[in-house]
Amino acid sequence: MLDMNLLRKEPEVVRRALQQRGEDPAPVDVILELDARRRNILGRSEQLRALRNQVSKEIGRMADEAAREAKRAEMRRVGDEIAALESELREVETQLEARVSELPNIPDPRAPLGASEADNVVVREVEGSLPSPRFTPLPHWEIGTRLGIIDFERGVKLSGTRFYVLNHWGARLQRGLIAWMLDLRQRQGYEERYLPFMVKSHVIYAAGQLPKFRDNLYHDAEEDFWWVPTAEVPLTSLHADEILSADQLPRLYAAYTPCFRREKMSAGRDVRGIKRGHQFDKVEMYAFTKPEDSDHYHQKMLADAEETLQLLGLTYRVKLLCTADLGFASRLTYDIEVWAPGVQEWLEVSSVSNVGDFQARRAGVKFRREPGAKPEFVHTLNGSGLGLPRTMIAILENYQQADGSVIVPQVLRPYVGTDRISSP
Repeated sequence: MLDMNLLRKEPEVVRRALQQRGEDPAPVDVILELDARRRNILGRSEQLRALRNQVSKEIGRMADEAAREAKRAEMRRVGDEIAALESELREVETQLEARVSELPNIPDPRAPLGASEADNVVVREVEGSLPSPRFTPLPHWEIGTRLGIIDFERGVKLSGTRFYVLNHWGARLQRGLIAWMLDLRQRQGYEERYLPFMVKSHVIYAAGQLPKFRDNLYHDAEEDFWWVPTAEVPLTSLHADEILSADQLPRLYAAYTPCFRREKMSAGRDVRGIKRGHQFDKVEMYAFTKPEDSDHYHQKMLADAEETLQLLGLTYRVKLLCTADLGFASRLTYDIEVWAPGVQEWLEVSSVSNVGDFQARRAGVKFRREPGAKPEFVHTLNGSGLGLPRTMIAILENYQQADGSVIVPQVLRPYVGTDRISSP
């Protein structure tokens, strides 16, 4: 959520930010009109209440009953006008909040200006430790089918398209990756949390998912449960409506959740394999920091995600997203993409974002620098550490062997229970 004071005092900043994101700046004018209307209603209501209080005192001093009754009738009309203004105020405030909640975060000046993802900037590319294969690499759907570890037909039978079943070593590899990444996050200084996989509307809203992404979320309207699209959502509200002390910051968390998304925006894309699905797993990193520390922890989170790929021996690159490709809540984002030789693609496995105080305003997360000091909003950051199944795609396609087997990366072997996945 943007600061309303910024919209009032520096509307051009917000208009420019929307234009940088490739969006229409017109909503800023609508918001300012609603805000002016709100303040006019408040001013008129205060005048009428002051008048009513003054006249009430006068009525008490009047001796003439007819005059007193006339004043009472006048005040009843004033009361009716106040009630009408209160009703109008509620309507205006609802419209105002809805309009402001639709505004995305303001890009950091360091975000490259751009019109599409084609304008994202590659910051660095890091070679993996794997030797170049002397055979044509297969895509993961062929590897998984030949090894019997990915069953697409039964996934479709159970749930429809974009679902699959992982068998034996496939399931073990998935589970091993999650456990290993959580252990790595702990060594990097994150506290693990096990979270609900369904949350209430206000939690989805606080993270910036509502109202923007309503159509891509799964919702149980009867119970007002929303299936989490990422662990970022419940982590954002972990300290909702709390005031932390300065010595409680930073708070670094890691959590595994399945993630549920309708994938409406990607209809028709990546229909083969396991790259896109309505359900997938992810280990998330999250941080609550002081405003002046968020840049430092943004770089730490990026380095921690990179270390994951380095330990897996995979080739990856880091991209700085341009203004038009930034997520709704983000002000500055790095994407990490891993090379998958079978599909001949760079696959995004992590998106590491500094959100500033955007989510903290919605969730009401503040801190005091010292006892008695005025509370300030914290900064929040989030990053995938890493996302599955794309990390698994990269392992299957990079570690495949000429005989069709797949070597299990050294760091995963204690978690998976084997050093090689072969045909049954």
